[in-house]
Amino acid sequence: MNVDLVIEDERWTAVDLGILAGQAAEAVADHLALTPIDGQGVEISLLACDDARIAALNGDFRDKPLPTNVLSWPSEDRAPDQPGGVPHSPSDPELGDIAIAYDICQLEAAAQGKKFSAHVTHLLVHGILHLLGYDHIDDKDAALMEGLEVEILGKMGISDPYEG
Repeated sequence: MNVDLVIEDERWTAVDLGILAGQAAEAVADHLALTPIDGQGVEISLLACDDARIAALNGDFRDKPLPTNVLSWPSEDRAPDQPGGVPHSPSDPELGDIAIAYDICQLEAAAQGKKFSAHVTHLLVHGILHLLGYDHIDDKDAALMEGLEVEILGKMGISDPYEG
């Protein structure tokens, strides 16, 4: 899986976001056994920004003009037919876009007593799963998505983000 990274907030360079994103993307692709589409590898775009930028995006796209940790915009609707079902396989090699905000990620990691890199990796896995059609609105969907996150992160040596 290829990650096209755009860094708007230079603080992200200090945590090697490109490396974290690549590792998260590969872990998701391996776990879900994603295969190339029409001979092309799948790709995501990642915007590394600050709270002000993500608040503007959250306001524009979700009518919630407040900062959030991560946002995602899938390139196509891959939602499953039934709650708790497996989403439809992608037909577009470009899975979509993700934005992640430095400030709120740092605050959350500190408040939860987690390593910043582990928290960011969790949010990247979370965002990539959203691009692939997973969600957490319905309880069955949330159980499936959170279970996948725990399994993927566990294979990466990162503790269950939902414990504690």
